[in-house]
Amino acid sequence: MYVAIVFLPLLGAAIAGFLGKFIGDRPSEIVTCLLVSVSALLSLVAFYQVGLQQQTTTIDLFTWIQSGALDVSWSIRVDTLTAVMLVVVNLVSAVVHIYSIGYMSHDPHRARFFAYLSLFTFAMLMLVTADNFLQMFFGWEGVGLCSYLLIGFWYKKPSANAAAIKAFVVNRIGDFGFILGILTVFLVFGSIDFDTVFRAAPTKAGETFHFLSWDVDLLTVMTLLLFIGAMGKSAQIGLHTWLPDAMEGPTPVSALIHAATMVTAGVFMVARCSPLFEYAPITLMVVTIIGASTAFMAATIGLVQNDIKRVVAYSTCSQLGYMFFAAGVSAYPIAIFHLFTHAFFKALLFLGSGSVIHGVSDEQDMRKMGGLWRHMKVTYALMWIGSLALTGFPLLAGFYSKDAIIESAYVAGTPVGDYAFWLGVAGAVLTAFYSIRLIIMTFHGTPRASEEVMSHVHESPKVMILPLLVLAAGAIGAGFAFSGFFVGNAGGFWGDSILILPENPAVQMVVDHQYPWWVKALPIAAGIIGMLVAFYMYAMRSDLPGAIAKMHHGAYQFLLNKWYFDELYDLIFVRPAMWLGRVLWKGGDGRIIDGFGPDGISALVLNLARRATFLQSGYVYHYAFAMLIGVAFLVTFYMFALGG
Repeated sequence: MYVAIVFLPLLGAAIAGFLGKFIGDRPSEIVTCLLVSVSALLSLVAFYQVGLQQQTTTIDLFTWIQSGALDVSWSIRVDTLTAVMLVVVNLVSAVVHIYSIGYMSHDPHRARFFAYLSLFTFAMLMLVTADNFLQMFFGWEGVGLCSYLLIGFWYKKPSANAAAIKAFVVNRIGDFGFILGILTVFLVFGSIDFDTVFRAAPTKAGETFHFLSWDVDLLTVMTLLLFIGAMGKSAQIGLHTWLPDAMEGPTPVSALIHAATMVTAGVFMVARCSPLFEYAPITLMVVTIIGASTAFMAATIGLVQNDIKRVVAYSTCSQLGYMFFAAGVSAYPIAIFHLFTHAFFKALLFLGSGSVIHGVSDEQDMRKMGGLWRHMKVTYALMWIGSLALTGFPLLAGFYSKDAIIESAYVAGTPVGDYAFWLGVAGAVLTAFYSIRLIIMTFHGTPRASEEVMSHVHESPKVMILPLLVLAAGAIGAGFAFSGFFVGNAGGFWGDSILILPENPAVQMVVDHQYPWWVKALPIAAGIIGMLVAFYMYAMRSDLPGAIAKMHHGAYQFLLNKWYFDELYDLIFVRPAMWLGRVLWKGGDGRIIDGFGPDGISALVLNLARRATFLQSGYVYHYAFAMLIGVAFLVTFYMFALGG
């Protein structure tokens, strides 16, 4: 069963990719959707057997690499952490596949698109079922490749190509850190097998090595390098710039990347490596600070974005920050719980946005929408569900997981925990604000689209609406239904898949409610305040946002230009690299290497050949004279030689 869960999407990708031209687009859609859906159903069975019945298993498929001390097998590891991720990845992927039948119905390359989707799913499944770091890296790079293919799927758009390249390059930066981390693991432990490494981790706690006159903690360096990889994949501050640009791909791609696959890989990796991170307190502090800073930074940018998909994209970046600072205070179960609930309402928001875009003739600018709720009542209701779940509205999925993250930061009782707590509360206000802003600008008020567009506004077909209903059910009930398992028994559900040391009891304190009442009430109040302010500014005083933007023009431009990260990187990295490239290309390669090398030699030969042509006059007496001169030269040379 577990082998089928992993390899059925690969089979679908192979059929659609290699045989799509022969069997056609519709059979390719049916095959890939069917196989991924079967994999999703089997994942639910696996969740019951492994997560609820604790039937952890590892399946060795074959030996992959044997070279000296490096012995790597290709195995499928299924413990509780993996079982949860299987449900997230396959269920959301199945929904996205089915939704794409309607959304991509007019695209001429549907077989290729569905092949990429299924390959993306397979790569993520390889990542979450890995039993060693190298196999995880295979899936890690696989999702990077597939994201490049899918973001740039509409390759005739220059913006899509640029976004795909940007995602690929930025992720290579993080992946370089991840590779160094894996090499460090092998250097220290002599193995990259998870069980071997995790068992030996306590014996390396406190050990140092000498580097440039410093004694550096081994596990701190190792985990920091691994976390750099997580920062790239999960778009944390500094390496987040690729994520909003990924919106250039088709909307189903955005939903799959942001909800279930690529961006969740970093959070999963940190949770999987909890036996290493728990013995590296400095790294946990860094994870907390980076996560909290990202949660706040991305939320501020989301306040002013006008592209409906970019608002949701920055929301993803912010929510990933919440997950990381939960992991940073050792609340790994709560981080994964939020990853689980977030998958439902974030996929719902992206696919709901796709339904809106589909209904308004591919328009994505919310300033050109408005008044759509009467024409798209089902989509309108579903977007409300997703938005309220995102804000942490009571009894919806986000309420159980996001509030638990904020509470875990408070009960950690550390300075970085307090930093994360207050930024988490501030982020809750901002999240509620931009979520309601999106709803009002898109669905309420006077229509701002042209009469022609408004005359064609329509609800999406059933093949797009039914997947949204499935996700809406998860956005409503996933938190209430699973909080008792994921967090309630404080680790019993997770078994040995997550390690939390006794000195890091944040999860247990959240379960036992060992915090003041206002800590529970504050995130709820923050969300309500954010919603009320957004309602006042965009529903009651629609002139107010423009007036505030004009009054605080500098701050508005700072947020609108995404904290100027792209401009800063362009100044520091891109322009110097291009200048250096021009110098090395034109000055070094062109003038020196080519000038004195192939171009110089060929030019010299050509010049000599041209000069030699002047000797070919065609007159016999010229040739006879030249021969006489030659004979005289030889005789003279010979006589001098004899004389010497």
